[in-house]
Amino acid sequence: MLARNSEGLALPASADARRLRWPLRRRAAAPIRGGQAESGLKRAHFSGSWLPFWLLAPQLFILLLFFFIPSVRALLQAFQLTDPFGATTQWVGFQNFERLFRSGVYWSSAQVTLLFTLAQNLLTLSVALVLAFATNHIARGRGAYRTIMLLPYAIAPAIAGIMLAFLFNPRVGPVAQMLQGLGFDWDPNRNSGHALALIVMAASWKHICYNYIFLVAALLSVPQSILESAYLDGAGPIQRFLRICLPMISPTLFFLVVINFVYGLFETFAIVDATTRGGPAGSTSILVYKVYQDGFVTLDLGSSAAQSVVLMALALALTFAQFRFIERRVNYSV
Repeated sequence: MLARNSEGLALPASADARRLRWPLRRRAAAPIRGGQAESGLKRAHFSGSWLPFWLLAPQLFILLLFFFIPSVRALLQAFQLTDPFGATTQWVGFQNFERLFRSGVYWSSAQVTLLFTLAQNLLTLSVALVLAFATNHIARGRGAYRTIMLLPYAIAPAIAGIMLAFLFNPRVGPVAQMLQGLGFDWDPNRNSGHALALIVMAASWKHICYNYIFLVAALLSVPQSILESAYLDGAGPIQRFLRICLPMISPTLFFLVVINFVYGLFETFAIVDATTRGGPAGSTSILVYKVYQDGFVTLDLGSSAAQSVVLMALALALTFAQFRFIERRVNYSV
């Protein structure tokens, strides 16, 4: 079968087909002018191959300077013995870890850390759940209520510790005087149980707002049709919350449990330092604070580095245990 071109010459059908397809092919391969894509499409690539690396360079530099280099340095120093002035260094292998695990003070600090982390996690999550539940049942001033709940997140941990230390000061603190007026002999300067309760309250108060944000967002994602059906069936607010909302927000609860453990292990140094400074008699010296005391106060750099390595291993083990045993009960389907 033949076709004729503009000059009247006969062309094979295959050549004519290639000629007809050529403008379409050229149009499809034409570059987008001015960086503008067609309607409804967006560019999903960078104009240069080095642009993504330049965009990531500041964050990578910060991670390298403040995380990777100190981590490698701490790992090496855990196997070394360094004099307090840093003049001489001797490779001692696992002697720092052996001396650490034979220390009764260290095991006492580990027990206090575990108790503190569990209490802080339970208190923080419980109070945040109650506040998030109350948010959905406020008719007026809901925006102001949410704003007030988020204010502690803007306060530095050291400031939060100083505020709680003043409020619960046995001599001038208004809350401490109120407790003493009720017949409760409150004195965190001499009673180790009171001091531990103080740092738990300070750490929880600082972190409740973080849990509150996620829980409010999770509760808003619960389908209203299911809640309305339960309401028509006669279920009250508490029943709907316990039997419908909690199972549906279990992924968020699991995430917050993991984050609260990490927070209790690593991010509470400033609160402990501002409230009790590890006292009385080291009863509130949690592991992260003991790393500071041994490394920057007593200048035992090898022991401090070994403690930091053990603390990181403990955090990884707790996180793995939570994913191994708790995640089984998490329901990801709605």
